[in-house]
Amino acid sequence: EKAVNLKKDLAEMQEWMTQAEEEYLEKDFEYKSPEELENAVEEMKRAKEDVLQKEVRVKILKDNIKMLAAKVPSSGEDLATELNVVLENYQLLCNRIRGKCHTLEEVWSCWIELLQYLDLETAWLNSLEERVQMTENLPDKLDSVNDALESLESVLRHPADNRTQIRELGQTLIDGGILDDIISEKLEAFNARYEELSHLAVSRQIALEQQLQTMRETDHMLQVLQENLAELDRQLTSYLTDRVDAFQMPQEAQ
Repeated sequence: EKAVNLKKDLAEMQEWMTQAEEEYLEKDFEYKSPEELENAVEEMKRAKEDVLQKEVRVKILKDNIKMLAAKVPSSGEDLATELNVVLENYQLLCNRIRGKCHTLEEVWSCWIELLQYLDLETAWLNSLEERVQMTENLPDKLDSVNDALESLESVLRHPADNRTQIRELGQTLIDGGILDDIISEKLEAFNARYEELSHLAVSRQIALEQQLQTMRETDHMLQVLQENLAELDRQLTSYLTDRVDAFQMPQEAQ
């Protein structure tokens, strides 16, 4: 009777493993939304816990069959053969579910990381847009133009590492057919805004550099003119002090 019960337990265990494999490993999943992906991750975590909890039952079966084999070798031998099959299948099921759970967790982590990089770069784009707007309607002063140019250039020196991560993470998920529509839409919007703002910022940078150069040249010309006028004023003052007749002065002084 004990052998019959153990044989029944082995059959039930094998049936449960077959159902678990069909439910968790053979279904075709399509992750078209973050909610679907997150639900799949949580479901696979529960599946892993469920399968690992069966380890106690498997150990009890193994011990009972060993005890029976010690008492009734003829019955125990057949059960031991069936047990070995169940043990192999159980170990294979555990490994496959662990592997799928790890893969899904990695995919979810990849998605979260992509969102974080997009947030960082979006914040940078907002800062760049703000700096570009600050270059409009500047006071016609050399210091104001110079400060605006330096401020814009400091933002433009932003490294490209984050954008590289966004491209690689996005492509990895898209290649796997995971959230591909959502990610493609996000990347398209981000890249379009990046290209637009980058070109605008570079154009403003060039315009400010040219404006600054013109202002510096004008400032230099005014400085030279002021120095010449100061020298002329000194000479005229000297002539007046010495009571020199105007017709005795050089032509430019007249």
